[in-house]
Amino acid sequence: MRTSSRRIAPIVLLAFAMTGLLGAPARADGEARLLAPSGRLRVGIYPGSPTSMVTDAAGKPHGLAYDLGGELARRLGVGIDYVRFQRVADIVTAIHDGQVDFTVTNATPARANEVSFSQPVLAIELGYLVPANSQIGRIEDIDRPGVKIGVTKGSTSERTLPTKFRSATIVPAESVKVAIAMFGRGEIDLYATNKPTLFEMSDQMPGAKILDGNWGAEHMAIAIPKGREDALPLLNRFVTDEQSSGALDTIQQQAGLRGASKATRE
Repeated sequence: MRTSSRRIAPIVLLAFAMTGLLGAPARADGEARLLAPSGRLRVGIYPGSPTSMVTDAAGKPHGLAYDLGGELARRLGVGIDYVRFQRVADIVTAIHDGQVDFTVTNATPARANEVSFSQPVLAIELGYLVPANSQIGRIEDIDRPGVKIGVTKGSTSERTLPTKFRSATIVPAESVKVAIAMFGRGEIDLYATNKPTLFEMSDQMPGAKILDGNWGAEHMAIAIPKGREDALPLLNRFVTDEQSSGALDTIQQQAGLRGASKATRE
């Protein structure tokens, strides 16, 4: 019996060692199944904003949500599907409904009721864009009767700005692309959203200007469906790795993302 016990002991230790070795991949596989239950990571994007997806001169797509989604899918060892929408509010709804697995968006309290967020990825200023030859030269000139402020329908701007202005009128636009056309038809006098998007718009509007100052900041974070919170530690490590390695800086440069600053954890 003593000989048998001595022989069994190493076998038991080996079994525990194998369990430890196999545990890490098992957890990783579990997180992959949790974040991408279909076996492919469905990333929600909308065109026109470097925080989501834009294309460079060669037609290659870049963007915060686009590139971070691609990198996460690679780390998880799963395929990726990019699902396009007109605006970010539609993506948030799709994540809430389980039709999309991942995006990057402003982590507002209202959206936190619909989706779950990682730690902040980066912070970006909110501002105003005016067209060439605009009579509005300062933020202080905005709140006047007859001034029409364009915002993206369903956005944080649409919910927030009515409380800031008593005289100016808020005018929702279906998308950033539509908003640029609205400027040409005189339907809006300025546009309010995050500065990376405003810079992108100004590149398509000769003489347009972003007003000095800001009216707040967005705290961009990864959004996933409710019920997948067990994957948040992995997502937070992923965000920290992207920030510390310099990969996030590269993503911003490739997307032409301007007006961003380092995120801080609250």
